[in-house]
Amino acid sequence: MIDALDDTTDERDLPRTTAGASSNEGWQQRLEEIGEEDGYFQPLGTHHWAFFVDESPTLLVSFETAASLRASPEGLPAGLVEARKHGWSHLCLIAEGETWWRDPAVYRFFDRQVDDAFFEDFDRVVFYGAGMGAYAACAFSVTAPGATVIAVQPVATLDPGIASWDRRHRAARRLCFTDRYGYAPDMTEGAGDVFVLFDPHQPYDAIHAALFTRPWVTPLRCRHVGPEVEKSLRQMDVLPQLIAAAGRGALSVDLFGRAFRARRENAPYLRRVVTILDQIGRPGLAAQAARSILKRIDAPRIRQKLADIEGRPPKAAAPAAG
Repeated sequence: MIDALDDTTDERDLPRTTAGASSNEGWQQRLEEIGEEDGYFQPLGTHHWAFFVDESPTLLVSFETAASLRASPEGLPAGLVEARKHGWSHLCLIAEGETWWRDPAVYRFFDRQVDDAFFEDFDRVVFYGAGMGAYAACAFSVTAPGATVIAVQPVATLDPGIASWDRRHRAARRLCFTDRYGYAPDMTEGAGDVFVLFDPHQPYDAIHAALFTRPWVTPLRCRHVGPEVEKSLRQMDVLPQLIAAAGRGALSVDLFGRAFRARRENAPYLRRVVTILDQIGRPGLAAQAARSILKRIDAPRIRQKLADIEGRPPKAAAPAAG
């Protein structure tokens, strides 16, 4: 099944240089201004930055990309937006390109936080990341013993000796995942609760999630949300609830289960379920599900899908043997 997946390398997979990352970019100016008043904003080498604001004894640590900040209407880290809702402190590690934060400058930054007992100044610490950022959140959580980790679609490693089966991010295989802060599952050992969110129907994500199997790791299976789990959970307003609960020390399987019920009213999720049922050869069940959905919500694309299913001629019965 894995071999049948796309084996191409997207241009976005390539680690980028600092081109386009000049100091006068809008998002950098915003973070410099905020950091001057409440914390700091500093470069870590040529491909990374650290941004910190000190607001309260609860700290949210996020790992984000410069591209996501450029795409943000306000040029702010998503983690800062979440932290501000609750009056929390925020530390953001920003990467220019697909670096996976595999940089000695980043290692030295976290070494300094350990030497300065930085994380000990907070009553509660939450590490958060998605995809590449989830890898980093797990890998660097070792510097904050007892921290809660929320990892959405985490990658355990891209070391070809372990993950040669993962055909994504092929250019990143040139990076070293075997030195310090390397194998993410092992780095979570000192954490408190670690929550790994993934869609088990996405093969690569499911295999990486299995590599995180540890007594302190709780898998949260987001079935049928598709390949963009973070985006889907934000659309459902599930992710903000999980982060808020983690900041209170209240995140649990039961809380996730209640929050994830929002999928029942989420049209993209419901459309995906109807499509899956149709694709696996259950058009009758797909039509039944579509009718049930349309009784609850107005979903034009599901209505069109139902019309497509109902408009097909029934399949001819197979001829009798003999």
